Amino acid sequence: MMAINRHRLKHLATKGALGAKTTQGLLARTDELLSAVLIGNNLFNTIIPVLTTSIALHTFGSNSVVLSIATGIVAFLIIVFAEITPKIVGATFPEKIALPASLLIAPLMRASKPLIWFVNLFANAILRVLHINTKSAHDQRLSMEELRTIVLESGSFMPTKHRSILLNLFDLENITVDDVMIPRRRIEALDFDAPFEQILHQLETCYHNKLVVYQGDFDRVLGVLHVRKTLSALHNQELERETLRGLLAEPYFVPTGTPVFQQLQFFQESRHRAALVVDEYGELQGLVTPEDIIEELIGEFTTSVPRSASSRGGWNEDGECIVAGSMPLRELNRWLQLKLPTDGPKTLNGLILEILEEIPEGDVCVKIADVKLEVLRSDDQAVRTVKIFRPGPPAGSKIKRLVRR
Repeated sequence: MMAINRHRLKHLATKGALGAKTTQGLLARTDELLSAVLIGNNLFNTIIPVLTTSIALHTFGSNSVVLSIATGIVAFLIIVFAEITPKIVGATFPEKIALPASLLIAPLMRASKPLIWFVNLFANAILRVLHINTKSAHDQRLSMEELRTIVLESGSFMPTKHRSILLNLFDLENITVDDVMIPRRRIEALDFDAPFEQILHQLETCYHNKLVVYQGDFDRVLGVLHVRKTLSALHNQELERETLRGLLAEPYFVPTGTPVFQQLQFFQESRHRAALVVDEYGELQGLVTPEDIIEELIGEFTTSVPRSASSRGGWNEDGECIVAGSMPLRELNRWLQLKLPTDGPKTLNGLILEILEEIPEGDVCVKIADVKLEVLRSDDQAVRTVKIFRPGPPAGSKIKRLVRR
């Protein structure tokens, strides 16, 4: 009864399994259940030695040796067959035993209710003296970390993909839009003041269905342009700047640090499909969409922006991969199955600069979380290109300088 999984028991009860609801009712009154079982158990363990002693006295007389042997044999049999063996079997197969046993225990509890009440009267008095509140123990709730541990230990009982989605769902509690947004440098935007031929060419060749439109300065956002609707208008009439301005949707701004769960709710309520992330000074920091948040749960599935040919396949045969320094760490971890820290800088460039505490001037290698990174190209502002070595045996690449922290 005590070893049975309460969640599985609830599932069996909803399925109408024999004895499941009866078992639930018994476990809801743990004090009465324990009293009934222990009273019966102790009466049995007391009556058997008394009967054995009476039989031994009647058969062999008051022979102390015989009485001692008989008592020892009965104690051994009770320990093995009435205590250890049934309890091991019950703990190993709780459902197979608890469910049918509940059909017998329930009427016994009703029959012995006066005796149970009398015994519990003294037990509850002792608990009150010791200031032990048994009702508060039933109100315990599992924390997120405890639920995470349960999912991690599910093993073969849960498909790997399902377990991964649940773990990612727990991680969403601790991340903000800064962790999932497309950084400012990677946003595909359209300059409203650019030559009109250039605007038309960008509309026809862009990878996204929505473009951020700005005027002169990237921080002067005019709105968001729906590319398909614009191209449709282009076929029906001659597109002009004022017509283009009329097609712009109002920009939707969110502050940095907004929790991802809260932002997902904002998307549902406002019906927006893109949000511009701005800092406390109103400067544009990035772009976040519902797809970016969903990818945190189920992995990458959008194909709007193709990766470079060198990185499209991930690791090459030598266990190496070349990526841009502006790549977000969470996306990089998810893509290459790495464990680079994400509690600080959000991009690979920021992580390398934090470790080196300077912008590297040449080929530099740094090892972070058992991942070896080689800076291939950098300028006065940031690290532009990085070669990543698959964690494990060295890939054999020549490195001019090694920096560790």
